[in-house]
Amino acid sequence: MSKFGIAVLFAIASLSPALAEQGDAARGQRDFRACASCHSLEPGRNMTGPSLADLWGRKAGSLPSFDRYSDALKASGIIWDDRALNQWLTDPQGMVPDNQMPFEGIKDAGARADLLAFLREATKPGAAPERTAEAQMKGMGSMKGKGSMKAMGGMMGGGHDPNLKSLEPASQVKTITYCRDTYRVTTADGKTRAFWERNLRFMTDTSKDGPEKNAPAIMPAGMMGDRAAIIFAEPGEIGRFIEPHC
Repeated sequence: MSKFGIAVLFAIASLSPALAEQGDAARGQRDFRACASCHSLEPGRNMTGPSLADLWGRKAGSLPSFDRYSDALKASGIIWDDRALNQWLTDPQGMVPDNQMPFEGIKDAGARADLLAFLREATKPGAAPERTAEAQMKGMGSMKGKGSMKAMGGMMGGGHDPNLKSLEPASQVKTITYCRDTYRVTTADGKTRAFWERNLRFMTDTSKDGPEKNAPAIMPAGMMGDRAAIIFAEPGEIGRFIEPHC
C-alpha cells in the first residue's frame, strides 16, 4: 500500500476520537441538562430513554433493561462511537428513519463536540452518579423564570377541553398492557405506542364531555411528544383496563 493510502486510512481511523477530544467537556456538561430529563448516566436507571452509562461500544437498541426501543433502531446495526453519535446528534431521523426519539438534532458542530466530550467521560464506569445529579439539578434550575412558567401554564390548561365522546381512532384506547417500567397503549387505528411509566397519566372525566364507559381516550401531554394522559369515564375502569403482560 502506498504512503498516501496509509495516511488516508490513519486519518479515517483517528477521526472518531478527535470529535470528542476537540470539544469542551465543561460546556458539554451544561448542554447535557437538555438531555437529563430523558436520559440518566447511571447504570440501570432508564427514564424516557435508556441509560447512557457505558454507551461507547454498545450496539444501538441493545440495552437489556430498556423495553421501548423502536424496531428501526434495533435493526440499524449501529455501534455507538464518536462518529455514529455525532451523526445521531446531528439528525436522529435522518440517520435512523422511524426511530422514536423526540429530538430534532443539534446543528452546531461545536455544540455536538462539546456534548460528546462530556459524554465520553461521564459515561465511563464510576463517573456517572455525581455528574448525573449535577447536570439534572442544573436542568431543573433552567426551568425557572417567567418564560418557563408561562409554558407550564399553557400545558396545564386554559384552552377548551375536547369532547371525548367523539374522537378520531388514533385517540380511542382499545388496550393497555404493562411490563416492568413500560405501558403499551393500542388505539383504534391499530397502532401501539410504548410509554415510560412516569410519562403516562391516568385521569377521569365524569362530565358530559367525558368519554363513554369502557372507551377511554388518550390525549397528548408535554412539549416533546413523549408524554400522554389516558382519560377514563370513572375511576373503577383504570384497574380493570390495565393488563399485566410481558
